[in-house]
Amino acid sequence: MSPEKLVYMANQIATFFNSQPGDDQVARIAAHLGDFWEPRMIDTLRAHLAAGGTGLDPRAEAALDLLARTPAKG
Repeated sequence: MSPEKLVYMANQIATFFNSQPGDDQVARIAAHLGDFWEPRMIDTLRAHLAAGGTGLDPRAEAALDLLARTPAKG
């Protein structure tokens, strides 16, 4: 899947959670990505950002950072 498509998808997820009440949107975005995205999708999105790619919602980007600091499930 292309990085641009992943940015689009992550931004859709962020838009949804940003519209929900509370102040834990970043954690909820991270949980969603961790639960439903394949690791290679997350890795592709991280590589896109590391290469200077743009367009990702700031909360989605923060969620990726949170995922990197969270121990894997299992």
